[in-house]
Amino acid sequence: MEIKTLKRLSFFVLSVAILGVPGVCGGYEIPQFADVTVHDPDVIKVGHIYYVFGSHLASAKSTDLIKWEQVSVDLQPGSTGNRLVPDIFEEFREVFELIGTKDTWAKTVIMLNGKYYMYFSVSTWGSSKSAIALATSENIEGPYRYEGIVLTSGFEETYDPLIHPNAIDPHVFRDKENRLWMVYGSYFGGIYILEMDPETGLPYEQGYGKRLAGGFHAPMEGPYILYSPHTDYYYLFLSFGTLSYRGGYNIRVARSKEADGPYYDSMGNDMRGARGNALDSYGTKIVGNFRFTESGIGYVSPGHNSAYYDSELDKYFVFFHTRFPRMGEVHNLRVHQMFFNYEGWPIMTPHRYGGETLESYSEAEVAGIYQYINHGRDTSSHIKESTNIELKQDGSILREGDVCGGWELSSNGCIELTIDGREYDGVVLKQWDNGLKKEVMVFAALSMENGVSIWGSKISN
Repeated sequence: MEIKTLKRLSFFVLSVAILGVPGVCGGYEIPQFADVTVHDPDVIKVGHIYYVFGSHLASAKSTDLIKWEQVSVDLQPGSTGNRLVPDIFEEFREVFELIGTKDTWAKTVIMLNGKYYMYFSVSTWGSSKSAIALATSENIEGPYRYEGIVLTSGFEETYDPLIHPNAIDPHVFRDKENRLWMVYGSYFGGIYILEMDPETGLPYEQGYGKRLAGGFHAPMEGPYILYSPHTDYYYLFLSFGTLSYRGGYNIRVARSKEADGPYYDSMGNDMRGARGNALDSYGTKIVGNFRFTESGIGYVSPGHNSAYYDSELDKYFVFFHTRFPRMGEVHNLRVHQMFFNYEGWPIMTPHRYGGETLESYSEAEVAGIYQYINHGRDTSSHIKESTNIELKQDGSILREGDVCGGWELSSNGCIELTIDGREYDGVVLKQWDNGLKKEVMVFAALSMENGVSIWGSKISN
């Protein structure tokens, strides 16, 4: 392995490295996690507070991404008094009567014209007759007042569910030139993007916009686009599969130099071709079902994510909901730190964010036995259980006593691993393992060749 690639990698890794948080455990305080439940979380930061908004009018906030506080809970059938929209059935009567339901799904909140604009979706399971509507508030925590319908789908005589989108799962964002966009869609005709008028918060033109991915009922949804000033790419995050604990939700990513695409994965595939029986061959996969067998930490159907670059911290984060092994449909919010490898592809760290930062480590510190996960490329309900591998100080990697590859470390937390003949590039850092209740060394890396992510979480020296 050549160290020159690692030197290129350090450019992107250094762009997100900051000073550690002082404390008693390896440079940061032992994180005291407080969990909340927000399905399909969309993030916005207001002042020093992070907010997430999700389906069923659930929302939460945090100042450190570790201790979360529920702002509003899932709307219960027939109930009122939600903090965001106190009388939702009256406030959203127009769109509820149009669609024939009394609930809201995924939403996105953005500051426009001195107000908070909340775009939310209304639909029923399996139907393409859907709507994205708008409510606004002068206070991030509400109350939000209904402004009207932004976009509908499935009502036109010419609607074709194989090629036209489902008007749900909106994400509204500004590009680097301050233009406003809305990416949206789910199953049916795929993922679409529309340019929006920042003065009105509405699309410039009628119609569905431009297709970015999917179609022909390909199981993908929850689009989210993040621009990175460090790589100068736009990253399109998608969830493949379905959201239930048996649905195999997994998060994939593609990128483009333009906000409205086209988007390509790390293997060079145009995401507009991601449909049909070959769907799993598209998208660079960053997380799926897994379980670390030693620590007991694991996720089932992690997905419908948002992502955020905090310019004050100079850190990237990914927010998502997840279910858990042997816990059915119980789900919680999770936040993980994210880095970029030398080719500018995002890498998600194995453990939830606990205040850690990237540092330089010696070969002796990194060497040891790790719980190892290869996330693969499949979309299935199968939970990948970790196996043990050993990173020897001589640069070899052992599995069950036999050499299966090698590894090489550079400065600034960069690592290159070769496992079973395939190269993976990523980072090493220390994180809090909430199962083992201790700080551990981890690695997270990605193969651009096949778009597969791998994780390691150390259990022994």
